[in-house]
Amino acid sequence: MKNWNIPQDELLYSGHAACQGCGGALAMRLALKALGENSVATIPACCWTIISGDVLYHALKIPVFHTAFETAAISATGLKAGLTKRGFKDTTVFAWAGDGGTFDIGIQAISGAAERNEDIIYFVYDNEAYMNTGIQRSSATPWGAWTTTTPVKHPEDKPKKNIDEILAAHKIPYQATVNVAYPEDFVRKVKKAKEIKGFRFIHILAPCPPGWKMPSDISIQVARLATQTGIFPLYEVENGKHYTVSYLPPKKLPVAEYLKLQGRFKHLTESQVEYIQKMVDENWESLLRKHELTHGTLENIPRPEFYR
Repeated sequence: MKNWNIPQDELLYSGHAACQGCGGALAMRLALKALGENSVATIPACCWTIISGDVLYHALKIPVFHTAFETAAISATGLKAGLTKRGFKDTTVFAWAGDGGTFDIGIQAISGAAERNEDIIYFVYDNEAYMNTGIQRSSATPWGAWTTTTPVKHPEDKPKKNIDEILAAHKIPYQATVNVAYPEDFVRKVKKAKEIKGFRFIHILAPCPPGWKMPSDISIQVARLATQTGIFPLYEVENGKHYTVSYLPPKKLPVAEYLKLQGRFKHLTESQVEYIQKMVDENWESLLRKHELTHGTLENIPRPEFYR
């Protein structure tokens, strides 16, 4: 990562158990560069329970507490309270969960911690299904996608749950979307979250080559297309009402460019792709209006040359 303007320190050791092209592994690597060694993670059941390895061969250079599927937010809350009581007030405590443990199983504990404004950072690395148990659908699975529980003849028929708007409704101090294909934006937002007190929520797009049925060497290309097509826009929300779009594609690409590279969408008809395009366009326009209401203009949204 020497070409990026991000910290060079590595807190994720090589030799971990992630698949080739795993967006979740790269996401942890980037997050730790921003958070630093004075951090403690709690990880519920998810791919990362396996990726980090057994205790004696642990891949992370920070303490990790493995916990049950639904308890990432509440265990992070307890860890933070315990560390604070013992005088370690500056230690960053974060929960690190997949979309199943966040959008579905863990949402009750997340809502409680967010409502109480607990002083933790909650990360969801979103690969849009239960990948560690066999690619079953979650409520983060996008409309039309294949999974083992939404097969080709009965693909996912519900839109992806809007977890970001659910968290915004809690009026938490800070939340952001990040994408492993945009590491400088990723690290900047996590650093910003680290400096804020209270409940912070970071939503990461983390491609999964086996689950998305694509070659591992195009993982970053597909992740970048998710943002360039408007499927996964990059933005921040402060106190549930101040929206800031952090990247405006120079030319918004059609969603077909993103869908055609993934086998999980291979069965879609032309009219179904048009339906997805319509949903994405509506969500994108709604987000731009929120940015405009916050800032009074759309002219201040960056279009970094490097990302074109």
